[in-house]
Amino acid sequence: MHAFLETILPDDGASWALLDRRLEEGIPFEWHHHPEYELTLTLNSRGHRYIGDDIEPYDDGDLVLIGPGMPHSWCSRERIDPDRPHRALVIWFHRDWANGLLAVLPELRDIGALLAGAEQGLSFGAATRARVRPLIEAMPEAEPGRRLMLLLDVLLSLCRDPDRLPLANAPAAPAAVPTADPRIQRVLDHLHRGFAAPVSIPALAELACVSVSAFHRMFRRHTRMTAVQYVTRLRIGRACSLLIATEASVLRIAEQVGYANLSLFNRQFLALKGRTPRDFRRLHRKPLEPPGGGGKSA
Repeated sequence: MHAFLETILPDDGASWALLDRRLEEGIPFEWHHHPEYELTLTLNSRGHRYIGDDIEPYDDGDLVLIGPGMPHSWCSRERIDPDRPHRALVIWFHRDWANGLLAVLPELRDIGALLAGAEQGLSFGAATRARVRPLIEAMPEAEPGRRLMLLLDVLLSLCRDPDRLPLANAPAAPAAVPTADPRIQRVLDHLHRGFAAPVSIPALAELACVSVSAFHRMFRRHTRMTAVQYVTRLRIGRACSLLIATEASVLRIAEQVGYANLSLFNRQFLALKGRTPRDFRRLHRKPLEPPGGGGKSA
């Protein structure tokens, strides 16, 4: 399926964009991408979100940060309070905007690492979501200067989240964030290009120019998981995409993403997605029929 390119324009008197989207009928599936980072807070809504190859259920207060060029959409299933609309508060800002801030304000350097992780998409822990939700909800009514301060407060809070997780889909474009560690970036680029191949930890450590023990520490520090766990998520994420977009058998898909053992593929898929590959395909095929429409969307 082809993702359509969405055009984002900054709000009047502002250097970035904010949309307070309220929908009575539900959030439609609109598979799209754009060159901006996107931070989306979804309220009073349940359904599934689709970030690149990653497909997960979402609930009230879901918060994700998506990097430039990453195809994505939401598809709602129900409102939590039937008397209120589905709501998505969506923030967009360009890479040049972020790099400009990082270049002149060293106090914001941690945001660089956050944005490097967002190239794959990031989800956040419950405590952080609760902390930043009122800040984001206050933005639509705030004057431009105050709105910017709220956004920086939100981004710095996201930097400190110990529970943030990558959504494990391959970056849509190379990261260009000043504070990204080039050693770990080389490893991640290598894994995203060749995740279906066998994983050699010593070879990855050599690529990063560190010892094996140092590599384990570095990789976990940057990704909050082991290299093997990371590759498993990449493989299962790609399998999700193939299950939805193709008619290939489960066995063939398992082989394509790097599994010689179908039983292992089924076990790891069930552990990560909470259902078997066949059940996953039945559940998700219908919402992913080609979308239409355009305009600003979550």
